[in-house]
Amino acid sequence: MRWRLHACLAGILLLLCTSARGADPVEYDVAFTPSGDKELDGLLKQSASLVSLRGKLPAAPFALIGRARGDEAQFLIVLRSLGYVGGSVDITIDGKALDDPALLAELTALPASQRAVVQVVPHQGTQFHIGHVAIQGLPPGFSPPATVKSGDVALAAPILGAGSTLQTALQNDGYAFATVESPPLAVARLQAHEVDVTYTATPGPRVDVGPISFSGLTRTDPAFLQRHIALRQGQLYSAKDVSDARDSLLGLGVFSSVTAVPEQVPGNQAPVMFRVIEQKRHAVSLTGAYATDTGINISASWLDRNVFHRAETLTLTATANGLGGTGTTAPGYDLKAVFAKPDYFARGQVLSLSAEALKESLTAYDRTGILLGAALSRPITPHTAITFGPSFSSMRVTQQGVTRTYVLLQFPIAFTFSNTDSLLVPTRGVNFALTLTPSVPVVGTTQPFIILQGRVSTYVPVEKDARGVFAVRLIVGSIQGATTFQVPPDQRFYAGGSGTVRGYTYQTIGPLFPDDTPIGGMAMDAVNLEFRQRVWGNIGVVPFVDAGQVSSSSAPFTGTLRVGAGLGLRYYTGIGPIRADIAFPLTRVAGSNAFALYIGLGEAF
Repeated sequence: MRWRLHACLAGILLLLCTSARGADPVEYDVAFTPSGDKELDGLLKQSASLVSLRGKLPAAPFALIGRARGDEAQFLIVLRSLGYVGGSVDITIDGKALDDPALLAELTALPASQRAVVQVVPHQGTQFHIGHVAIQGLPPGFSPPATVKSGDVALAAPILGAGSTLQTALQNDGYAFATVESPPLAVARLQAHEVDVTYTATPGPRVDVGPISFSGLTRTDPAFLQRHIALRQGQLYSAKDVSDARDSLLGLGVFSSVTAVPEQVPGNQAPVMFRVIEQKRHAVSLTGAYATDTGINISASWLDRNVFHRAETLTLTATANGLGGTGTTAPGYDLKAVFAKPDYFARGQVLSLSAEALKESLTAYDRTGILLGAALSRPITPHTAITFGPSFSSMRVTQQGVTRTYVLLQFPIAFTFSNTDSLLVPTRGVNFALTLTPSVPVVGTTQPFIILQGRVSTYVPVEKDARGVFAVRLIVGSIQGATTFQVPPDQRFYAGGSGTVRGYTYQTIGPLFPDDTPIGGMAMDAVNLEFRQRVWGNIGVVPFVDAGQVSSSSAPFTGTLRVGAGLGLRYYTGIGPIRADIAFPLTRVAGSNAFALYIGLGEAF
C-alpha cells in the first residue's frame, strides 16, 4: 500500500512538472519573406502581434500558436485592403504549420536556451482592380462626386472613403439626414481579377435650415451668436455651412465645446440646435522664459472671457523682465491691458484697445513710458487678414548718457497670410507678415519716418509622418524718410538674440558707438534655418543656423553679416514644445559671450 502511495505521488509530481514546463514562455524571432510589394511588407509587420507583443508579453507554447493564428486572419485583411483579394499568408513555427499536431509538443520540449523561428510568407497573387461601380437610391438631378472609378486598383481605403464622401455631398446639397450604407456591397470576380462595387444611398427629404437655437448658455447673449454665425434660417441645408458655423462659435474663445444637432421634423425645414459648454469666465496664467542675454522674464495674466456677454475679452498682464541678463543693465517691468471686441460693426472684425506701461534697461538704451493703441483686425480671405489702427507712445529714452523724451503718433498697417497646419507646432505651410508703420514725431524729433518690416517662414516635412521638418524664416526691415539720429533709439533696428541671430547678445549686431555700445540701425535682415527632428516619443532635437546684419543705411543686406549656430532640445506638450537652445557665435563681437542659452515655451518661429 505504501509503495502504491509513493508511486501515485511521483506520478502527480511528474505531471505537475510537465504542465509547468509547458506553460513556460517561448522565446522566438519573426522573419518575413519579402513579397515584392514594399507597402504590403510594411503593413504586415505593423499589424503583426507576433512583432508588437514579442518583447512585452511572453507567450507559452499554446499562446504562441494562438497569436500566430490571430495574425494569420489579420494578414488576410491587410492583403484584401491592398487589392490582393485571392492572396494568402503562410505562417510556420520552426518549419511546422500551425495545424501540425506535433507543433505544440515540440514547442513544449524546446530548451529554454533555444529560440523558435516564426516564418511569415505572403502569397499575394494578382492585384484586383475595380470593375463596375453602381450607386443606388440617388435623388433625381443629383450628380455624385467623382471618387473611385472603374480600372482603379481595388484598395479598401478609397472604396470605403467614397461612401463617406457621397454621404457628405448629399448632406451638403440639402439632404440633411442622408445616409450611405457602409460598407458598400463588393463582389469579386475571380477570373477577371475585378471587384464590382455598389453603393446604396438613402437621401431622405431635401430641406432648408430651420429655426436656429442654442442650449447651454449661461452668460453669452444668444442674439449676438445668431448674428455671428453665417448660417441663416431658410437657406438650403448644408452640412459644411453648419460645420463652419460651429467652428466660428469655437473661434470666439468662449466655449470649450460646440455640437451642432439638426432635428428631423415634418415639413421642409430642419431646425438646428447648437449645444454649447461655456468655458470658465476667468483664467489666470503664469509664463516664464530665460535667455542669457535678456535674462529671466516672468509674466502673470488674468483673463475675462465674456466681459459684456458678447465674447469680449479683457486681458491684464504683468511682466518682470531683464532679471540677470548679460544684455540688460537693470530689471524692468511691462504692465499691459488689452480689451478685444469681436464682430465690431462687421462680422469677423475685431476691435482691440490696449494700454501699456513699461520700463526697460538694455545695453543700447534705457526707456520708460506708456503706449496706447487701437486696432481693427479683419479677415480678407480664409488665410489672409489686415490689421490697422493708430497708436500713441510717450517714451523717456536714455542713450549714451543723454535723456530725451519722444512722443510719437503711429499708424501701423499689417497684412498677414497663414496656411500652416498648426499654430503651436507647424509642420507644413507658410506664414507671412508685412507691416508698414508711418510715424509722426510730436516731441523729440523733427522728421517723420516710416518703418517697413516683412517676415516669412515656411515649413517643409521631410518624413511622411512629419517627424522631421525643415523650417526657414526670413526677416527684412528698413526705415525710410529720416536719418539714424532722427529716429528714436527704441524705434531703430537691432539684431542678436532669440528673435534674430542666436548666439549673439541682443542688440550687439550692427553699428556701435566708440565705447562698443549699440547705436541701432536703419535696416536689418536675418535668416533662420532649423531642422526639427523628433527622435523618441515627445523628445526632439533641432540643429540650427542663424545669420543676420544691421546697417546704418536704409538698405538691407549691406551690414556686416554675423552667423550663429547651435543645437536645441524640445519636449512636446499639449500646449506647445518646451524649448532649450544653446547657440554659439561664429565670430565674437563686443558685448557677446562665447555661447548663449535660451529656454522658453514654443518654437523659435
